[in-house]
Amino acid sequence: MQQNPLTNKKHRAFLALGSNLGDRQKTLLQTVGLIERRIGQVSQKSSVIETPAWGVTDLPDYLNQVLEVYTELWPLDLIKTTLEIENELGRERKQKWGSRSIDIDILYFNDWHFSTPGLIIPHPFIAQRDFVLRPLCEIASDFEHPVLKQNNFSLFSGLKHEQ
Repeated sequence: MQQNPLTNKKHRAFLALGSNLGDRQKTLLQTVGLIERRIGQVSQKSSVIETPAWGVTDLPDYLNQVLEVYTELWPLDLIKTTLEIENELGRERKQKWGSRSIDIDILYFNDWHFSTPGLIIPHPFIAQRDFVLRPLCEIASDFEHPVLKQNNFSLFSGLKHEQ
């Protein structure tokens, strides 16, 4: 793993997990284990919540969870590793926002704003997704979105929530 040569400290990342195929709970547990082995220390885990599909809405419900992870990986290494974990756990990319055994999104990486063709940090849809903000608020309600300059609690409070 690469270390940050400037600070010699680990990076703080928030990852969102989602699963709506197969044994969803088992897949989330396996994902957390693989993240701990390949990415870094999981310092906090939100509750697992069940939510309706987003984007394409006629799909099975998702189990969602957010993790706070400390890693020595840089963003492009992190996305590469999360994609490898998804593939290993049976993720098939057939349809945008389609069903999946596992989805791992990088929500935040430190307080950085980072954009490449394959990765945008912070995740561009954080402020629109109840299923991300609700568990994120459990573990990091005061963390400030580096672009929107609002903390997660404020973003969550501004959403129209599903009943």
